[in-house]
Amino acid sequence: MTVRIVPSILSADFAHLADDIARVEAGGADWVHVDVMDGRFVPNITYGTKVIETMRSITELPLDVHCMIVEPERHLETFAKAGASVLTIHAEAAPHLHRQIQYIKELGCAAGVALNPATPLEAVREVITDLDLLLIMSVDPGYGGQTFIPNSLAKLRRARLMLNEVGSQAALEVDGGINGETIHKVWRAGADTFVAGNAIFTAADPCTEIAALRARCREVV
Repeated sequence: MTVRIVPSILSADFAHLADDIARVEAGGADWVHVDVMDGRFVPNITYGTKVIETMRSITELPLDVHCMIVEPERHLETFAKAGASVLTIHAEAAPHLHRQIQYIKELGCAAGVALNPATPLEAVREVITDLDLLLIMSVDPGYGGQTFIPNSLAKLRRARLMLNEVGSQAALEVDGGINGETIHKVWRAGADTFVAGNAIFTAADPCTEIAALRARCREVV
């Protein structure tokens, strides 16, 4: 099964962003995760179009843009033009989910949908065949460095079954509390794409940490 390690720049040093990205790119990162937060859908405020543009100028890695914002349809075109490769919106913020998924694809990006810990998988059942990515949040979104919610494992197993039932090739991504202790269990539950912030960017050697996380997804325990 594919294993994608996706460093989240939420935990990067923005005073040395280009250096941090160069390090994780050299370490074999598959994508780079960019959390866009508006202070409304989630409590925190992060960054938007300009940071996506900056990221696009310093790396050729796919940019996995996670839109933790209300009314995401107002910003999708701008984010796509700025260089997003994947645009993920929250089911909780998108009442016209099918329409917005199709719009993302029209913009030339892969289309993802994220679910908060308390949101059931049924929220995406009717659009499951349209997805390029399903993101299961394993923490309540809004801040980095949170602790993994154990119940996320059962949800990931159900998500994998749901995708397999329809023959979907969509990535099954997990975000929140991913580190050397949790990633193996999450991989065994069926995830193939792993967002990690603190685990990578606070490590003494981010390159080594990326390799270690990938290796944990191949261990037989």
